Amino acid sequence: MKNFLKKLLVEDWVVTFLSIPLLIIAGCASVLPHGGPKIPSDLVSYDSWANIGVLFLIALVLLYFGNRLLSRPLKGLFWSFVVVFAVSMLAQLVAKIPIVKQFGFEAVFFSVIFGLIIRNCFHIPEWLKPAIQGEFFIKIGVVCLGATILFRDFLAAGSLALVQGCIVIAGVWFFAYWLSKKMGVDERSGMTLSSGVSICGVSACITAAGVTNADGKKLSYIVSVVLIIVVPMIYLMPFLAKFIVPLVTDDPAVVNEIAGAWIGGTVDTTSGVGAASAIFSDEANKIAMIVKATQNVLIGVVAFFIALYLSSKSAGDGKLHRPSLRIVWEKFPKFVLGFVLASLAFSLLQQYEIFPDFAAKKLSETAMAKTFSGFFFSLAFVCIGMDTRLKDIVSKENRNILYTFLGAQTFNIILTFFVAWLLFGVVKPMLG
Repeated sequence: MKNFLKKLLVEDWVVTFLSIPLLIIAGCASVLPHGGPKIPSDLVSYDSWANIGVLFLIALVLLYFGNRLLSRPLKGLFWSFVVVFAVSMLAQLVAKIPIVKQFGFEAVFFSVIFGLIIRNCFHIPEWLKPAIQGEFFIKIGVVCLGATILFRDFLAAGSLALVQGCIVIAGVWFFAYWLSKKMGVDERSGMTLSSGVSICGVSACITAAGVTNADGKKLSYIVSVVLIIVVPMIYLMPFLAKFIVPLVTDDPAVVNEIAGAWIGGTVDTTSGVGAASAIFSDEANKIAMIVKATQNVLIGVVAFFIALYLSSKSAGDGKLHRPSLRIVWEKFPKFVLGFVLASLAFSLLQQYEIFPDFAAKKLSETAMAKTFSGFFFSLAFVCIGMDTRLKDIVSKENRNILYTFLGAQTFNIILTFFVAWLLFGVVKPMLG
């Protein structure tokens, strides 16, 4: 019994269990006042401060119990977390400034930047270190992310969007991984980068990094690259679509569908897809968001296969072996299991009409889960920034990560255009 409890008291299991109250709160969002706590966009109203207080209390309680269960020091945890939380809130507020939001920068980008400024411009005192626990916050965020991904998204996306998602993700992932090895990027960072460029940017990077146990400093760099590159992509992709797509078809409806599928499969953030496709047309916007939703749903599938692959290399000789079920279970990151179970639970609750707003296009329950996920990701990247020196970011290997990302994104643009044209310009018209 003692050995069983010892196996449960590791970070992966602890964060999974600690995420259950968050999922319960999210599941009750429709009956909570104002739909539950939200990230405020200003500091001038009572509701904004009330939301900040609730989020602070929730995160502090989870951090306290997590440290207690993991036998980590509790001394100084409160004041250390106050600073981490304050920096995270500042990043969230900056990201909600209209002009910043228009350019597609997300809160995690500013979380990393502010953390880097603190780490590299000031000395990190000992009292500030107890709450700098990036992996702990990331894993909670990933479990909550699972609750935002519903099975109905598969059905709503349609078969062509699903086929495109599978082809593009597989093709771009393996190309990016191959290129990263050629460029001398380490295996785990390569898997993280490949997931980000092929699936859906930041969320995929974070999930893959958790599965591979990638270096947090490299993760922060990869996420920063994703969020910086997405800005020119928002304007580049509509321009390319308006110039290239009419060359392969003169049917306006087909032009919009190909353009939407192309943009949805290449721009690396959901908000960026929305902005870029809206520049092209309202019709393209609808297709682009469906394609992006399909790719988002496939995060868990890719995470599972990454974990399976790493389990096959557990012998330590660098060769692939057929892993036993026991080894797969031991090596598989348990918080990803929490991600999958959260997706399953929320999908079933929606499907069987248990959520009061089950028929709504956007559920308040998944919106609440997304708030929690983004909030804990922001906390995590403040911690990662505080633990990263700038000279690590400008190292030769990180420059190779940038070159690899740019090469993979170029391949992504070419492959996705071909697949979008084939499916929406050839196959769909043939099927009527």
